[in-house]
Amino acid sequence: MEDCGDVDGGVRTARLLSRESVKALVDSVEVFLFDCDGVIWKGDNLIDGVAQTLEMLRSMGKKLVFVTNNATKSRKQYAKKFHSLGLAVSEDEIFSSSYAAAMFLKTNNFPPEKKVYVIGEEGLLEELELAGFTALGGPEDGNKRVVLESNFLFEHDKSVGAVVVGLDHYINYYKLMYGTLCIRENPGCLFIATNCDAMRHATNLQEWPGAGCVVGAVRGSTQKEPIVVGKPSTFMMNFLLKKFQIPTSKMCMVGDRLDTDILFGQNSGCKTLLVLTGVTTLPVLEDPTNNIQPDYYTGNLSDFLELLGP
Repeated sequence: MEDCGDVDGGVRTARLLSRESVKALVDSVEVFLFDCDGVIWKGDNLIDGVAQTLEMLRSMGKKLVFVTNNATKSRKQYAKKFHSLGLAVSEDEIFSSSYAAAMFLKTNNFPPEKKVYVIGEEGLLEELELAGFTALGGPEDGNKRVVLESNFLFEHDKSVGAVVVGLDHYINYYKLMYGTLCIRENPGCLFIATNCDAMRHATNLQEWPGAGCVVGAVRGSTQKEPIVVGKPSTFMMNFLLKKFQIPTSKMCMVGDRLDTDILFGQNSGCKTLLVLTGVTTLPVLEDPTNNIQPDYYTGNLSDFLELLGP
């Protein structure tokens, strides 16, 4: 692969982005795909230099897409967050795992008479309803409790044909019970996970548990593996290919996580760039046990400004 990394003993290692390699990368890429948490922002704080970097790439004629595993928001809600941070990003440029979950059901002809139980938040409900599905659960079930007494039968809707699980700040035993019984007792009920991220950037100071802990609880109680629609699954890439009609070899995935962002890019055939403003640190990248190596890495997305400058 041209200028994509060194080979040492048959294992490719990431190459630090330089003036020479950044020019080759930008010249070969038509679409840049960006993760959000840890790349664009941390918590509710925009990372320094991001706005200017995105503006520069747009001025060079590059298409920008924002691909996030966080399903707590819908595309509409994400567009509002971008705007609140001073970034002109349209809803059409955002691909969230909440949207991916809705599109998975739609493309797989989920029966309209069936319902979807959500262990997640408002954004996930909104995307499912926009796609025409009847969704139950979500925040509404956040304060419900299970009655623990003898001879008690927990009633659940037998018409639920899919349980979609994402990050849920209000997870409780009631939701776990409801979702578990639907998956175990409703014939053919699907178990869909928006993503399995272990940690997330809830604030700019700290990482908090991600959707993986909620998905893991349902996996444990059902003894079933979910269908994962977010990164590193390539499901979202199918929509990007239809939208842009551009081969993945002319796309670059920019992210802060090796096991989701970089693996997603590699699984899809994209070029990959790791930024060190999020989950993955340089020691983790360089650890001999790490077998996920991006094509390039750099400290901050804004390094583009310096490396492409005069």
